[in-house]
Amino acid sequence: MISWIGVDWGTTNLRAFAIDDNGLAMEEKSSPKGMSSLKPEEFEATLVELIDDWLDNERCIPVFACGMVGARQGWVEAQYRAVPCTPVSSSQLTNVKTTDRRIDVKILPGLCQSSPADVMRGEETQIAGSICLPGTHSKWVRVKNGNVVSFRTFMTGEMFALLSEQSVLRHSVSEVGTDVGEFLKAVSIASEDPNSTTETMFSIRAGSLLADVEPTSARANLSGMLVGQELGVAKKFWDGLPVIVVGAQNLSKLYVRALKQLSVKVTVESGNTAVLDGLMRVASEEIATA
Repeated sequence: MISWIGVDWGTTNLRAFAIDDNGLAMEEKSSPKGMSSLKPEEFEATLVELIDDWLDNERCIPVFACGMVGARQGWVEAQYRAVPCTPVSSSQLTNVKTTDRRIDVKILPGLCQSSPADVMRGEETQIAGSICLPGTHSKWVRVKNGNVVSFRTFMTGEMFALLSEQSVLRHSVSEVGTDVGEFLKAVSIASEDPNSTTETMFSIRAGSLLADVEPTSARANLSGMLVGQELGVAKKFWDGLPVIVVGAQNLSKLYVRALKQLSVKVTVESGNTAVLDGLMRVASEEIATA
């Protein structure tokens, strides 16, 4: 029997997990209806449509949601917890009013940092140590004695998409494919001198014009420059420390290669597993005190 439902609702995707009385995931469902495609009044119907066959007319099932569902543009704005603090907690959950009596929805708070100013929503459920969270907006997190003490967000993924699809570099880079050697070479150069990245980036275009550089190599060069720049700036998070990489499989592989190129000890964890672990801690605390 389903004990509760976990929801990871991001900007572009929605994932739901049915959890049994033993804390095990019985089933998983997903939808492309992320926060950015919905109006506040559409969230409940979207969720119910996805999980309707999990619901019971005879009882109300707790639903614990994390991610951009709690953003200002989401279903209901959830507050932030200021670091230093534990990654997740059942305190400061935001209750959501629903018309469907079969669900009791609570949104987890995100984390915030005042100086330098930064926020996260959803990634906090995935934190278990010194963490790299690759993504459109990748995050680096430092954890000490079980508390998140600092974190920084890098727009690396978004910058890559903009530059490869909308800038002059789009004429030089391929849409898919990569050259691992070229990627790692660019990572090494950019991580050593991250301030030079914007200065050298136009060489990608010049190389294709003057030396017929292959588009896959140009794409790898751009990716390596941006990831290397991120690693160079984020050095205080990984220098001399083991790093856990949590994220989508293909992107995580790139970061693992980049970090190993810099002689960093790296382990990889599934994003789904990490999210479920975080939601599990919150759900267990909340249900135990209910």
